Amino acid sequence: MKAVGIMKHGGPEVLEVLQVPEVEAGPGQIRIRNYAAAVNPTDVAARNGLMAEFQKINPPPYVPGMDAAGIVDQLGEGVETDIKVGDEIIAMVVPSGNYGAYREQIVLDQNAVVRAPKGTTHIEACTLPMNSLTARLSLDLLGLKEGQVLAVTGSPGAYGGYVVQLAKADGLTVIADSNESDEKLLKSLGVDIIIPRGEGYAERIKQEFPNGVDGMADGALLNELAIDAVKDGGSFTSIRGFKGKPQRDINFTTTWVTAYDRKKEILETLRDQAEEGILTLRVADSVSTDNASEAHRRLEAGGTRGRMVIEF
Repeated sequence: MKAVGIMKHGGPEVLEVLQVPEVEAGPGQIRIRNYAAAVNPTDVAARNGLMAEFQKINPPPYVPGMDAAGIVDQLGEGVETDIKVGDEIIAMVVPSGNYGAYREQIVLDQNAVVRAPKGTTHIEACTLPMNSLTARLSLDLLGLKEGQVLAVTGSPGAYGGYVVQLAKADGLTVIADSNESDEKLLKSLGVDIIIPRGEGYAERIKQEFPNGVDGMADGALLNELAIDAVKDGGSFTSIRGFKGKPQRDINFTTTWVTAYDRKKEILETLRDQAEEGILTLRVADSVSTDNASEAHRRLEAGGTRGRMVIEF
């Protein structure tokens, strides 16, 4: 069974096509014939050695990947779901040891698997699970109410774009920084106020909201540089573990998407929002398994404005 993974850490060139054992669905599990896996920054960390300490409990190969889209081809004993063999599905995959989504066959807990959005290809559908769940978790941690103001950094990216669209669906006002080339995209996502990207981020925010914003979703990892943009008693969430020093009664949280692993109802709602056009599935390009390294190179180069996808 084909997979894409690494035997050693390094640059994109260390990715290779591997043969790994076939798997069977156990009790309460669903086996998927996977046709598409989105490429995310966490996959780069799995490849380049940043996650080596977590991976070393198992021998290589290490198979990255947190997004899968394909067809159900086996149901384990005791599965309680209306999903049937042959249904098109999506799932977030939390890699465990050497077991990630860059493989053409994968077994997951039944609560990690939902039907794919109607009318989408596998390539499109696989861009939804992990990033939309991360965005939803960020907003839930921020706990903002309708009419409040959210600032989003990194809004042209997959995570940031979903934060913007979900925030607008929640009735929030959204302010984001942008290069001139991304302004059209951000307006299409629903951003209310766009400020120039560059130095003095917090000062630019305060030109629009002198007391600061109610919440901050920091997808661009501005970290300390963004805190001053948040009002006293506001909320700040990060996606890479940054947690600001206690100050001004700001509620600092870190968004770890594993908190929403196997939260079927949440992923189903996000799927429904994609079908309704509330969420936009954005694909930068797709590559074959033999060319997976190119997907990593382009992601690391930046500016893809959508997810690269590996086809199986």
